[in-house]
Amino acid sequence: MKIKVLILNCTLKYAPEVSNTEALAKKAVKLYEELGATCEILRVNDYNVRLGIYSDEGKGDEWPKILKKIKACDILIIAAPIWFGVRSSVAQLVIERLDGTYEEGDKKTGQFPLYGKVAGVIVTGNEDGAHDVASNTLFNLTHLGCTVPPNVDTYWVGDAGPGPSYIEAGGDTHPYTNKTTRYMVHNTLFMAKLLKKNPIPTNLKKLTEEAFAYSKQKEDTKKDYAG
Repeated sequence: MKIKVLILNCTLKYAPEVSNTEALAKKAVKLYEELGATCEILRVNDYNVRLGIYSDEGKGDEWPKILKKIKACDILIIAAPIWFGVRSSVAQLVIERLDGTYEEGDKKTGQFPLYGKVAGVIVTGNEDGAHDVASNTLFNLTHLGCTVPPNVDTYWVGDAGPGPSYIEAGGDTHPYTNKTTRYMVHNTLFMAKLLKKNPIPTNLKKLTEEAFAYSKQKEDTKKDYAG
């Protein structure tokens, strides 16, 4: 079973500048490929992505090119550096642009385009913020339709204050980061294969109609009682 992995590198750096976040992402890629998956790392800053909350923000916007790749993948990994304790502005931009997919629900089921995809997160930076970046990003991706298995965040953070980042500090040998990277790869792969064989059947459109009908019935009952 062929599984496609897309890693969005949300570094603030522009190519060809070296990205610490990409260095950790490449370790995940190596593991994925050893297990038979195909991978692509896409540096978001290589594209002209406009600010916005729609899937296409008009002339010059290259987000649709990235979104096409997202829709074609089975596993979506957001790789984000920490800045001021939170995810990078590029990672925030990605989440905001993915908001547009809410409007692209399947005509029959209403499921969003990210339904059936598995999410993970890679984080690098100095000091604190890894848990904040991982928790917020994975939470956002579940709302967009992604499935989040256990242990699908991997991160490396340096000491307090300015200092060497992942590459310079020798993060490559950090046992905890190497462990969690393997957890992420294996669990996302397992879940992606499971979902390919067993797609989520939930009909969001039907459930939404039921919810609104129930709410209307309750409101009408309250009005009748009050009258």
